Amino acid sequence: MPASSDDVVDTDELPVLLLLHGGGPGVDAESNWTSVRSRLSDRFRCLAPDLLGFGTQITEGAGLEGPRAWALARARQVVDLLDREGLERVHLVGNSAAGGAAALALMSMAPDRIERAVVMGGAGTGPLPPSVPFYDDPTRQSMRTVLGRLVADESVHVELLDELADLRLRQAMRPGAEQSFRSMFADVDGHPPVDLTKITTPVLALHGECDLVSPVEVSERLVDSLPDARLKVVAGAGHWIHVDRPDEFCSQVGEFLSS
Repeated sequence: MPASSDDVVDTDELPVLLLLHGGGPGVDAESNWTSVRSRLSDRFRCLAPDLLGFGTQITEGAGLEGPRAWALARARQVVDLLDREGLERVHLVGNSAAGGAAALALMSMAPDRIERAVVMGGAGTGPLPPSVPFYDDPTRQSMRTVLGRLVADESVHVELLDELADLRLRQAMRPGAEQSFRSMFADVDGHPPVDLTKITTPVLALHGECDLVSPVEVSERLVDSLPDARLKVVAGAGHWIHVDRPDEFCSQVGEFLSS
């Protein structure tokens, strides 16, 4: 039986949610959010752009150096996207060192454009990694190892991780990808990229209890620095909360952004 007109959701009437992906080698927006985007789309009109240096934007951002420069450039990229879409004010989810850091920069740069925000895994406010993931040993096994550290128990996600390892290896080896990735983590500028104490947007920080990439203390310090923020530690989740605990992730995001 075809759906009645009452069953059809007009996406133009839904609140807009901007999904900013993480910063691992070879990532893109589509693969980052595939575990939760369809669920979130029941409540929000979701926009998920590839950020500068990744996916369709892999060669964009030439000349940028260090996490601060990249975060600010990505924030400007998002403002341009909102302008093109005619969107004055949106909700935001920012994942880890790419999307999370861009989210913080965006809330500092254009606070009137963001209504509420969720950031994940410390939002790139922890220390820079001691070595650049994957590119010091650019093999499929290296990529698979990197991805395995993002979940709490990789034995639960073997098929997904194997599939993503192939996809992200191809993308990570595209011309310009390594140069961009290495420059994102160059220790050349301020870190974190903005003055957190001046961000007034309401923020929910989500952090996986079993995060192997960034300890919970990073998000604790982040929340302590933000004027209007709270922390939710997700039991049994790793760095990829949306993969390990997709139902709880969507519930936490939906409840906070709708409150």
